[in-house]
Amino acid sequence: MNGRERINLALRHREADRIPIQDSPWASTVERWRNEGLPSGVSAEDYFGYELWGVSADTSPMFPAEVLSEDNEYIVERNSYGGVRKNHRDTSTTPMIIDYPCKNREDWERIKPRLTPSDHRVDWVSSLQSLNREQSRGRFITYNAVVGYDKILIYVAMPRLLRAVIQEPEWIKGMYQTDTKLAISMCDIMVKGGFRFDGAFLYCDLGYRGGTFFSPKYYEDQMHPVFKELCAYFHSHGMPVFLHSCGNVKGFIPYFIEEGIDCLQPLEVKSGMNLLELKEKYGDKISFMGGIDVRLMSLDDPKPIEREIREKISVAKEGGGYIYHSDHSVPKNVSFEQYKRVMQLVHKYGKYE
Repeated sequence: MNGRERINLALRHREADRIPIQDSPWASTVERWRNEGLPSGVSAEDYFGYELWGVSADTSPMFPAEVLSEDNEYIVERNSYGGVRKNHRDTSTTPMIIDYPCKNREDWERIKPRLTPSDHRVDWVSSLQSLNREQSRGRFITYNAVVGYDKILIYVAMPRLLRAVIQEPEWIKGMYQTDTKLAISMCDIMVKGGFRFDGAFLYCDLGYRGGTFFSPKYYEDQMHPVFKELCAYFHSHGMPVFLHSCGNVKGFIPYFIEEGIDCLQPLEVKSGMNLLELKEKYGDKISFMGGIDVRLMSLDDPKPIEREIREKISVAKEGGGYIYHSDHSVPKNVSFEQYKRVMQLVHKYGKYE
């Protein structure tokens, strides 16, 4: 049985030979693993047998990227969205945002004409070759897109954006709609050009440790129609929909289910997303991916991470509907040996009898 088959079964709430496996180690984590035994020329994805592979189109305004300054540790760049960011060279941390391209509605109106579908937004050579390669290996292929609130946050600073959610709802909905149309149009273009997708993976962080960024009232009015439209489109093409949404988004799960989201990821433990509680309450209506506390992976004592994996996966896998993933991504304080142990435990407790 290959990854595509396992994931399709999990999304249909059916059991396979074992749970599907996917994860997201940082680039700096993989660099550490190289020094600790990860074979040269072998990706972490291949070594550990991850089973999803995604590809995306460029849905930015496509401004020319430029390096503004750099030293041995940091690089400051203006990106294709027109924003300025300072990042560690090894991308081991979240970048510092120095400037946003949209200070007001007029800035958005100047950018908006650049957000039109185009063949130039697709890497037709290497992306299509990679897709065909990964498809032949049995991986589940997704069309990936950052959408909605999280996408507009690239343009507008959070304090300004949250004020607009309350005070300028028509502007917010207009920005969401522009981006949604572009994401859908680019998937159409890619499919017509030879890309074959098994599903869609959407990214939209909607919460923090204490809860959601805004109330259900504003979600229902502004974001709910976005996900309804996206899910309707992808489902019409036979593509189940994954949603990556960080933080505590428990308050939005009933909306996700109504919209047609098929799988929610990553279920951050430190934000109060408890995999076992979510499985019990919603496990017959939506699948889950993640929920394994990554902070336990780097401990010298191996018992806590084994208990975490045993107790959660043994329950979450029942009746299908669960895909392994850490509860966010794997940082560079997790050694190669520690992570290999994690994968051994996932295989051990993720098997179906």
